[in-house]
Amino acid sequence: MTPFPREDYRALSRYLPDRRPVPVDLSDNTNLWGTHPDALQAIREAGPDHLARYPSLYADELRAAVSRRFGVPEEHVCTGCGSDDILDAAFRAAAGPGGLVRWADPTFSMLEPLCRMNGREPGPVGWGEALEDPAALLAGDPVVVYVCRPNNPTGHVAPRAWMNALLRLTRDRGADAPLVIVDEAYADFSGDSLVAEAPGLHRTLVVRTLSKAYGLAGLRAGWGAGPTEVIDEVEKARGPYKVGRLAGAAAVAAVDDVGGWVERTVAECQECRSALIEALEARGLEPLPSGANFVLVPVARAPTEKALALRERGVAVRPFPGERTADGAAKATPQPLPDALRVTVGPWPLMERFLGALDDLRAADPDAWAGAPRPVWLPGATP
Repeated sequence: MTPFPREDYRALSRYLPDRRPVPVDLSDNTNLWGTHPDALQAIREAGPDHLARYPSLYADELRAAVSRRFGVPEEHVCTGCGSDDILDAAFRAAAGPGGLVRWADPTFSMLEPLCRMNGREPGPVGWGEALEDPAALLAGDPVVVYVCRPNNPTGHVAPRAWMNALLRLTRDRGADAPLVIVDEAYADFSGDSLVAEAPGLHRTLVVRTLSKAYGLAGLRAGWGAGPTEVIDEVEKARGPYKVGRLAGAAAVAAVDDVGGWVERTVAECQECRSALIEALEARGLEPLPSGANFVLVPVARAPTEKALALRERGVAVRPFPGERTADGAAKATPQPLPDALRVTVGPWPLMERFLGALDDLRAADPDAWAGAPRPVWLPGATP
């Protein structure tokens, strides 16, 4: 008998970021321009059946909207309660119990918990090693290879040539290839996506969310694209009724984007992102290049304390204690980040509030708020 709780769950803890309300919350990478207006209108027009009746089994209306918007045939689209629901199902569908999961580290913080929850063996590879040779992600015959593009929390976009090389290597393995998951949660902000190619890619799943550019984080809806043999297995692992009727109606309206709200919002976000990076560099900091709706800013030390100091001034950002755990011990990761703060990009008045709070703290203690260099393993970075 396996004792309760599961032994491989002992290393896990609940996801508990600091969510105390503040006037300016730049901590969770949601859309700070708000919610898609067409989604709001769809919710206003909802009737009793949107709550009293079950939704369609596999969110066929959302699959059709994705097909219209992105030109991907409906049979090549799966859906879920947020993109993390699709990731969870894909981990289950990839193979039986056990099996190695490779990813380029650092990346999405929920990936290792998803790996352990599904009985997989975590196998992180440093971004520097992976970028030098994508074959590093295939070492040990993994059952899943995960790439976040643009990557969270760094914001960098793995070069298309590198991505293509990885996909060629997996295709060459034929029936022995792992499932390659390309997480494109932030791809709207980079302008570079594999979605259109996904149906023809060998054993590959491209995953998208409506929590970021579309402003629907509170409703939880996501979708993925890939060959039908992948989509069918993920849908089976995910199960029915995962996208509620109300969420589905809002998601369809947002994906259709009849008035171009997403395109305008993304363009403004990109402008504010460039301006924020320029403003931080003018202050002697070295923010990482970003293709997402956030910027990661290396700091000399104590990112958690710095985030708390900003919170006291009404601004929330996400701390990343890169090379150390919360108790100060060295982190056992193959490619540790420097200590850093991640700042969600929003309308410029919010960026000014952040920069003002930062300036106040830097003026009071310049040495404590010194920056740190960008990691040399980033694409385009130099030692």
